Amino acid sequence: MQIIDLLFGRPLATSEERAEHIGPAAGIPIFGLDALSSAAYGPEAALTLLIPLGLSGIHFIGPITAAILILLLILYFSYSQTIEAYPHGGGSFTVAGENLGDGPSLLAAAALMIDYVLTAAVGISAGIGALISAVPSLQPHTLGLCLAVLLLLTIVNMRGIHDTGVAFLVPTYLFLATLLIVIVVGLFHAIASGGHPAPIIAPPKLPPAITAVSLWLLLRVFSSGCTAMTGVEAVSNGVMAFRDPTARNARRALTIIIALLIVLLAGIAALCRFYNVGATNPNGPGYQSVLSQLTLAVMGRGWFYDVTIAAILLVLALSANTAFADFPRLTRAIALKSYLPHVFMLRGRRLLYSWGIYILVALTASLLTLFGGVTDRLIPLYAIGAFMAFTLSQAGMVVHWMRHPGPHSTLRMFVNGIGACATGITTIVVLVTKFVEGAWVTALLIPLLILAMVSVHRHYRNISEEIACPEPLQVTNIKPPIVIIPMDRWSRISAKALRFAMSISNELQIVHVDSPDTDHGPEELASIWVDKILKPMRAAGFPDPKFERLKSPYRTVLMPVLEYILSEERAHEDRHIAVLVPELVVHHWWENLLHNQRSSLLKLLLLVRGKQRIVVINIPWYQE
Repeated sequence: MQIIDLLFGRPLATSEERAEHIGPAAGIPIFGLDALSSAAYGPEAALTLLIPLGLSGIHFIGPITAAILILLLILYFSYSQTIEAYPHGGGSFTVAGENLGDGPSLLAAAALMIDYVLTAAVGISAGIGALISAVPSLQPHTLGLCLAVLLLLTIVNMRGIHDTGVAFLVPTYLFLATLLIVIVVGLFHAIASGGHPAPIIAPPKLPPAITAVSLWLLLRVFSSGCTAMTGVEAVSNGVMAFRDPTARNARRALTIIIALLIVLLAGIAALCRFYNVGATNPNGPGYQSVLSQLTLAVMGRGWFYDVTIAAILLVLALSANTAFADFPRLTRAIALKSYLPHVFMLRGRRLLYSWGIYILVALTASLLTLFGGVTDRLIPLYAIGAFMAFTLSQAGMVVHWMRHPGPHSTLRMFVNGIGACATGITTIVVLVTKFVEGAWVTALLIPLLILAMVSVHRHYRNISEEIACPEPLQVTNIKPPIVIIPMDRWSRISAKALRFAMSISNELQIVHVDSPDTDHGPEELASIWVDKILKPMRAAGFPDPKFERLKSPYRTVLMPVLEYILSEERAHEDRHIAVLVPELVVHHWWENLLHNQRSSLLKLLLLVRGKQRIVVINIPWYQE
């Protein structure tokens, strides 16, 4: 237990929940790491597609980034209103469910769940990919490094949201500080030189153009650049993680995150234009990331460059933390509506929805293993779920303002309507441009996930209808049960079971299976039947129990007992059958391997094949 407490922290009482709430400063690394870290790979993903245009391709990064920033501002105002309207958490699933119905809410839920798993996988693989670009000798260990980072993130997040925020404060703010310094210094030199700064270390020369610009190419570039907007919804999902006033602190965190992201994206695009920095072929020799080129051009090579690259690598790898923060909250919200197993509603030892974390880790590990931990293979699947969720959330907010008119509701409806249209168009663009590259996988997984959630909901609904009891308690025609005790030998465990049986019924049946393969002979129980059992019971005034010896021609013990119990249930249609299963409880788990597990198997068989009138009662004997 001490090792568990050391790794994951001591258990937290429910009364300590308030201490786990966070402020805007801690909310930035917890809920904003995915969005902020996307500044490291979003612009590069767009610039990579502009490589065929050569030097002229850099001229398009400015207008494309401007379009992305406009869309980002629309999302900011939209989600600010969502936080205000849903101070208890207004993710796409909740907003769509309350305003658009179950179908759109399930679509949003499926899209978000897939997006969060991809967020974790892409963040980790991008961080390790950047590390390998700096240390190529690590490439054979790509998958192992990815899984190691996933394990580290799991341990940190299992300590609770407060400890997670503290752990990620330093790398997050170091990342922001170094990049902001690069941008400020770079822009200063650009302005001072009239827009033609001299790089300290010149970036690689861009290849000559091999293709002409086309609308299709620009749409592909835009869709790749839109990966920089994933994670924007995270704050609205996790409003309840903030301390009071929750809505105000959540909006402050969102404002800071969006403002920083706008500065980073705009600054990187401007520096790329001023210093003629473009993407290099990630699969070719001499690959160098865009941020590495910019840092070398502005600051040169030295300790600052090393710190900047280290911060970028660390934050990229840790950006998966946004998924750890929001995926469990999302699955809990879905489980509350009975579309996912109710186990997702349970909180663990550190007040976390632990099962959400377990499933996220398992799915992320599977995805990393399937794609070998390579970011380029995962990126085409990315962003579709996020923008689909954006669209449904904003459309839901339009309906919300229609149903709840108030001051400025028309303006708010207009803002959310613009957001819905913009993100809806972007969803279509991303889906069409990335469909062949792998987006079809996401498009296929979403309906399959919806089908699974509908099946889970149908099961819960059927069970609820079946066990519903609108009539009052029936107190007539109540009879003690017929008690059946499987007994292999006379022991303290058997005596305990028999004593309990005598306390609940006078109709007892002891069942023994004659088997030559046991340590005790088939006549052992019969030989002590009168002296050990019948005489004491008769002396106390109890009726004689029925002793049934079953034959087992194939040496099995469980099946004859099971068939006997089922036959008794059929023969007594007006009675309950109570089956007492004696069981030895040992001190250590490994000691169970030294004993047969017939009692556990019998209980399992009775659960599978039993009927409503069969009740299984466990009689444990604890080893002294």
